[in-house]
This record gives sequence, C-alpha cells and structure tokens, in this order.
Amino acid sequence: MKILVLNCGSSSVKYKLIDSDSKKVLAEGGVEKIGLPDSFLKFKRPDGSKETLTIEMPSAKEAVKNVLDILTDPKEGVIKSLNEIDAVGHRVVHGMEWFNKSVLITPEVIEKVKECYSVAPLHNPANVTGIEAVSAIIPDVPQVAVFDTAFHQTMPAKAFMYALPYEAYEKYGVRRYGFHGTSHRYVSARACEFLGLPYEKQRIITCHIGNGASITAIKDGKSVDTSMGLTPTEGLMMGTRVGDVDPGAIVYMMEREGLDAAGVSKLINKRSGVAGVSEISSDMRDIEDAIERGEEKAILALDMYEYRILKYIGAYAAVLGGVDVIVFTGGVGENQTSTRAKICEQLAFMGVTFNAEANKVRGEEIEISGADSKTHVVVIPTDEELMIAEDTSAIVKELRK
Repeated sequence: MKILVLNCGSSSVKYKLIDSDSKKVLAEGGVEKIGLPDSFLKFKRPDGSKETLTIEMPSAKEAVKNVLDILTDPKEGVIKSLNEIDAVGHRVVHGMEWFNKSVLITPEVIEKVKECYSVAPLHNPANVTGIEAVSAIIPDVPQVAVFDTAFHQTMPAKAFMYALPYEAYEKYGVRRYGFHGTSHRYVSARACEFLGLPYEKQRIITCHIGNGASITAIKDGKSVDTSMGLTPTEGLMMGTRVGDVDPGAIVYMMEREGLDAAGVSKLINKRSGVAGVSEISSDMRDIEDAIERGEEKAILALDMYEYRILKYIGAYAAVLGGVDVIVFTGGVGENQTSTRAKICEQLAFMGVTFNAEANKVRGEEIEISGADSKTHVVVIPTDEELMIAEDTSAIVKELRK
C-alpha cells in the first residue's frame, strides 16, 4: 500500500511516500518558505541525488499541489498517477483528551483538532490546512490523523495533572499531554525488537533529544510519564524553549520587561533554551564549535542541556522502579556522541557500563552499553514517518474489510 505521509508546518511541508508493506521509502522531500517569494521544493531521487526547485507557493494548498505534481512528474516522479496513492497520513501535533490513537479523518475529527488550536496555535492550524489541501486536490483518498499526544494518553492522573485549581482541568483541559509520542512509540518498540526483548515486559526510558526534546517513561509498552506538558515548552532545556522554569520567574520577567502574553510566549519559546543561554545559536554544531574556542556561555549551555537529561533519566528510573532499556534518538541523541558519553558515564550508579568504541557511531542502530551492563543503552534513529504510514495502512485496511 502506497502511503503519502505529510507533516505540514506554518511555512513548510515535509513528505515521504512509503510502501507500508515493504517499508520502502519511494520518495521524500519538502517545501519551505511557503508564502515568501523565494519558496522552494527540494526532493531526493531514488538514486540518492537531490534537487531543489524554486517555485512560487503562496499557500499550503499550492505547496501540497506541488508535492503531488513532483510525485507524478514524467521525469522526476515515482508514480504515474495520483490514483496510486492509497491513503494520506498526517502528523497532527495536539489531540488533547479526545484522541488516544490514530483515527480516520472525518469532519468531526477536523472540528476537534480545531478545538485544540488554543493549546497548539503554531502546529494544529497548519496540520488542518494540510488536510484540507489534500481534500481539495484528491478528495476520494482516505486520510488519517496520527497525534503526537496519543501515545501519552495512558499516563495516570498523578502524572498528568498539575497542582493548579482543579477547575483549570475541568474547564480548560489544562494538564500534561506530552509530545513526540509517535517517536517515543516507534523507538521503544524498535529498541526491544533490536535487542530481542519482549516489549510488553520492559521498563524503558526514551530520550528524544534535539532542538525539541522530551523524555518518556514507558512500562509494559505504555507511557506512564513524559517531560513535555500542556504545550511542548515544559521539560528539558531545548534549542530555543525554556523547559522547566519557576512560574514566578516568568511573572517577574513580565513585570520587569512589561511583557504581554505574546511577549511571554516569545520569551519561553523563541528566546530561551540553548540559544538564550549561549547567546550564540540553538544548533548544537555551533555550540560545539564555540566550546572548542573556549566560550564560557556555550560551555554552560551544553552543561545545562545534559544535566537536565540526566535528571529526568534519574527521576524516571525511580518512577519505573528500575530500568531495562534506555534509548537515545532525535538529532542530538542519534549524532552527538559526546553528550551520550557524558550521560552514560554518570549512570554507573544504575549499573550502566559504557562501550566507548560502539558509541563512535552516528545515526545508526547500535548498543552503546557494555556486555556486563545491567541496563541496555541503545541508539535508535527515529522513524515517525514509517509509524504514521503503518498506522494509516492499518486503518485503511480495516476500512476496506
């Protein structure tokens, strides 16, 4: 079954065309700078070569149309007709408590996704725009929504509730929802498959760390706690997001700087994190270069970033009553060997031994714990698109029965 996976942002669209039966990626690419004069479409050919085309795309609908056009292009395309696309799977960021699994998209589903706009104002509107664009161009193709928050709906109330007045939850749904759920679900299951362990009997800590970052505690195949909250701002220190912070500090900054709600949102989402502390960049490659130059703020930023990860692993080890598997994934988790090494070396108290030679690998599946380690530590590159394709395929096959 050929599944088109779309991840629609406010100014970009990423896509993959996946054969869900063979798990083969048939085509992939993306559109960037939607609505700007220099918008462009980039894609990878089957032989691995890449191409970039500058195309005017004033809207997401035009962006999706150009994606579909390149897939069927006589020269560059991989399918002859749009009829070959069996279904479209969409990454949808927030589903609140309405969705605990992937679902077939209906008008009712779209309305619920729109009701989540207030808690995901940057993501959910773009997700809906992508859904509506597909509906306009290929209206008869079934579409499926795969929610970032769905995997975490198994958390108990003691983990997801905030110590705010209870009416905040009753009236507005204010609670921890968590994100990166599709990634945490994929890498936790894949880690057990890779190690030959029964997934439903493991205590797992998955570390999706990159520009956006979250850690999840998984017991017997279910999420029991996660670091992100009502929004993706809570938890770990991230590229530009603040992570855990004293709410009183935010009130203090509001008063001192005269910030309104929009100003606070910009402060905690765009001006903080690694970029805010280092005053250099949110990109870890730039931070590593600055550290080599001896720049103190860059050193501090990386120390803080790694320290927060270590704290959450320790906390979730206590929540789980021990750990069988720790998984590193995401841009930093898959590629930054120094960060993996620093964290693992501080987990000796948990019986973790570290294989420095194995850790030299970037972006590949590898076990980096020693043969005598009481806890398996593995690197598993995430594949959210494959997870979305598989969910979409399963729902469409059930629909056709």
